[in-house]
Amino acid sequence: MSAHNHRTTIACDSHPHTTHHRHHRRTHGLRDLKEKLRMEKARDGLFEGLRDVTKSIKWRRKSCRQMFYLQVRAPLTLSSLGSTVVNLMDNIITEGHSISRPPYFNGRNYTEWKERMKIFIQSVDFKLWLLIKNGPKVPTKLVDNEEVEKTEDEYDEEDMKNLELEAKAKNILHCALNPDVFEIFSEGPNTSKQMWDELDRVFDRERTGDNSSTPQGQLSSDPTAPDTSQFSSPDLYFLQETRESMNKFLELCVPLHKLALEGNWQAAKVILGKDSRLKHAAIADGWATLLHVAVGANHASFVKELLQEFDNDQYISLQDYRGNTAFCFAVASGNMEIVELLKGRDPHLPTRRGGSDYIPIQFAAMQGNCDMTRYLYDISKEAFEDTDKIMLFFTFIKTGNYHMALKMADEWVELAYARDDNNETALHLLAVNQNPLDSCCHCPEMEGSFRINPDTKHVMFQLVNFLWKKILQHKDHSEAMRIISEPSQLLYDAAEVGNFGFLSELISAYPGKIIWEVDNNGQSIIHTAVSYRHASIFNLVHEIGFIKDILISYIVKENNTLLHLAAKLAPPDRLAIVSGAAFQMCLEIIWFEEVKKIMPPSFINLKNSDGLTAQQLFIKEHEGLRGKGEEWMKRTAEFCMLISTVIATAIFAAAINIPGGIDDDTKKPNYLNKASFQVFAIADAAAFIFSATAILIFLSILISRYAVYDFHKSLPLKLIFGLITLFISIACMMVAFGSSFFITYYYGLKVLPDSIAVLSCLPLLLYVGLQFSLWSDIIYSTFYCRNLFKPSKRMIYLSTTELEEAYNQTIF
Repeated sequence: MSAHNHRTTIACDSHPHTTHHRHHRRTHGLRDLKEKLRMEKARDGLFEGLRDVTKSIKWRRKSCRQMFYLQVRAPLTLSSLGSTVVNLMDNIITEGHSISRPPYFNGRNYTEWKERMKIFIQSVDFKLWLLIKNGPKVPTKLVDNEEVEKTEDEYDEEDMKNLELEAKAKNILHCALNPDVFEIFSEGPNTSKQMWDELDRVFDRERTGDNSSTPQGQLSSDPTAPDTSQFSSPDLYFLQETRESMNKFLELCVPLHKLALEGNWQAAKVILGKDSRLKHAAIADGWATLLHVAVGANHASFVKELLQEFDNDQYISLQDYRGNTAFCFAVASGNMEIVELLKGRDPHLPTRRGGSDYIPIQFAAMQGNCDMTRYLYDISKEAFEDTDKIMLFFTFIKTGNYHMALKMADEWVELAYARDDNNETALHLLAVNQNPLDSCCHCPEMEGSFRINPDTKHVMFQLVNFLWKKILQHKDHSEAMRIISEPSQLLYDAAEVGNFGFLSELISAYPGKIIWEVDNNGQSIIHTAVSYRHASIFNLVHEIGFIKDILISYIVKENNTLLHLAAKLAPPDRLAIVSGAAFQMCLEIIWFEEVKKIMPPSFINLKNSDGLTAQQLFIKEHEGLRGKGEEWMKRTAEFCMLISTVIATAIFAAAINIPGGIDDDTKKPNYLNKASFQVFAIADAAAFIFSATAILIFLSILISRYAVYDFHKSLPLKLIFGLITLFISIACMMVAFGSSFFITYYYGLKVLPDSIAVLSCLPLLLYVGLQFSLWSDIIYSTFYCRNLFKPSKRMIYLSTTELEEAYNQTIF
């Protein structure tokens, strides 16, 4: 039969749940055609209903595999569909197999799919199968006695028929493959034969000699999938794609999984008695056994009872699809009770590798669980390979477990200069630690060639000192400097984040070289400290003697001096130390003035490549910040002056309308001699005076010229005095208010004036609480920041205790 006579239309879709297509049928006569169309329309409606049900069924199967709760959508009653459905179902093979659609391959059961696919293709057109098996014939022509491929315009009838068959073959394969499976064709195979051969290469385990089962929901083509051939795998019976396994899975595994999550041992024991394989079989996606689920749910009592049911200790060491034992789960969760239970049955579990070839202690280290890592370290360190040591060491540092990192460095000195996946040493990681005094745990003293200070606040600095000294002892000068300079210069990494404790340890151990180091831009750590506004590191200039005079004279990139760096706008994160543009401006001026103090007079007016002195550069760089500070200061002054005006108005009115009234005969206040009246008079007068003073202060802020140096002292001090006088006026106003109640209502109603007196304190408390952040910023930027640059602060050659005290005194 020719390809022309055998016109079989292959109806397919890229998804198994799309609407079914049908073979075109020959019709004779208009009446028969109309009848066929009517029947097909009715059948289309039924197909839509069946498609929804099929989706529901397949969703339930997938959900059960993933241990979700079973949800049943609208059930299908076949009897209600009539005879048309019966005729329709005649064309549908069990389990969703269709005689008009290619069998669908989702990455599982390749051998079965391959055989069915071969039969399907041969049933459509045997020539298609030969084409897939042997490959297509490429249309060629002779040019200068050499065969070259024809262009599309040069194809003859035979060429087009052959290529039409090739297109049909490729289309069938496309329709039969899950999109995830199709991803294996990364190179984009050109022919149907190449597609078929690639599927064979990836999925045909029998041909390649790999008889291990592919896990439910995982494609063997996944580049991240582990090699499961070396795993101690559980029984995969319940995950097989057979009707019997499926029914068992729904009947036993789903409820058992739920009971394990809940820790309901009594009910779970009943299900275990129905099938002994449940003790050592995978009951969920990823090959998770019942023990995996119970351990992951942290139900120690459930695990204890389950272990008693095991008659084979090998069940305890079964691994899931990623290679993790239940012991790995227990270690990661930090459940010491379960760890002890499992280890009691199998002492080798602490050294049995899990997912990604990690030893169990690695999982505890990644979770920052100090107690678990300390427990596992001594019983598993004999199994450490070199890669384990390096990975575990760097994990300890990244999670802040400096005690264990220090212990490892003492036992294996090569870790001091080992490098991680980013080619960084431990010192590189410690250099950028912005919380150097924080440790993830508190561990007791450890034995070794050293003893860790029990005060864990110091252990990070001990680790830095220990690592640096080991590098200096085992490496020559040039190699030691190369270690701390590649891949980045860690001295400047530490200076950028303000890690002065780290720098102190390095400089104290090797002052003759470290302090002279410069980066690629010719900047020393002093220059970096000024650029990133870290006063604690900048204060090193007061401790290095004559070296300071040399370092501050360095001319760096773009002919900038150290003062030019101070004139540039600080990084946003350093400006954010104080809130409000006005106080940020104040802090910037303080920095500029402090650097200016140590500069030689001849350097103050030097110009950079842009022809700007440091002073000119400061004004240019801070113009935007000055404008924002002016706007903020004016807005604040306006609101505060408005409040002061309201207080002054109310107090003035209270002074005219005397509480208690005036005696008609003497024209004196009725309660003139009462103590409460005298308190009222004094408080009222004080409130008016201080509110008027506040008005004048805030007015002076509004009419200020807002020059750059006005933000240094003038404006902050005015704002401070304005807020203080405003607070006093509010306090006096509330005292006057309370005393007026005593004058008016004290006789006969003593509870009322007492209550009002107490409540009058509420506005004062609100004022203090709501304005506390503003007050702290004002005081910090105006007064405290000036004390950060005191030369008496020593930052190198300190003891560990002194170093901590210095760190706690400053955030820079």
